[in-house]
Amino acid sequence: MVFRRRDRLPLFTRLANFVFPKGGWVRAASYVWHRVRRLPDPPHRIARGVFAGILVSFTPLFGFHFILAALVGYLIRANILAALLATFLGNPLTFPLIAGSALATGDLILGHGGNFSIPQIMAAFSGASGELWHNLMSPFTGAVPRWSSLARFYTTVFLPYLVGGILPGTLAGLAGYYVTIPLVAAYQLRRRKRLRERFVAGAGRAPGRAGPGGGAAPGPAAVTVAAGAAAPPPPPRAAEGQPRPPGS
Repeated sequence: MVFRRRDRLPLFTRLANFVFPKGGWVRAASYVWHRVRRLPDPPHRIARGVFAGILVSFTPLFGFHFILAALVGYLIRANILAALLATFLGNPLTFPLIAGSALATGDLILGHGGNFSIPQIMAAFSGASGELWHNLMSPFTGAVPRWSSLARFYTTVFLPYLVGGILPGTLAGLAGYYVTIPLVAAYQLRRRKRLRERFVAGAGRAPGRAGPGGGAAPGPAAVTVAAGAAAPPPPPRAAEGQPRPPGS
């Protein structure tokens, strides 16, 4: 491929760049917003995509956010690329806020009354993923699968996170939807205005190319007319029965 890196980055470096972008999170966020507002779609379809991406970011289905955002965007007839870009909201910096609000809301709805800190939530997800991998590999390794910890993780962390993320995710998605529409509409209006002004300026300069004497050079039609006017008229044809002039 033309734009593939010559020196392939190691896996650890790529993971580190994903967690902490090389240019910083502010630059990464500005780049995502720049890509969203330049999408060639009506503002309301782009805003629907932003809503879908933000909503999916409040779910505990890590690793499937892209697929879910594309699916939700397709169902609500949104811009799919905007939905994928909006999942950027779910990043390591916003994870404490998202996870805390989702778990608090889920515990309130389900009546669990659990109170987990962010390190405890991260440890629970890490332990559950490790145990799930252990159980999936047990047919090949001969190990005994263990499901008790996963069942406890599902009832105390995963289910409250999943249920509780719907309400704050919907509110945050609606806020993103109503903020995106006027911003994208204003940007597209300015962009169309600049393109129209550039086109008018280019059309005005096209016939007025400078000639050798500093004036406007004649166009192709004028050159053709001048060439036709400078050409001598054809000799008259002799009538029938009259002698032709010598050399004709």
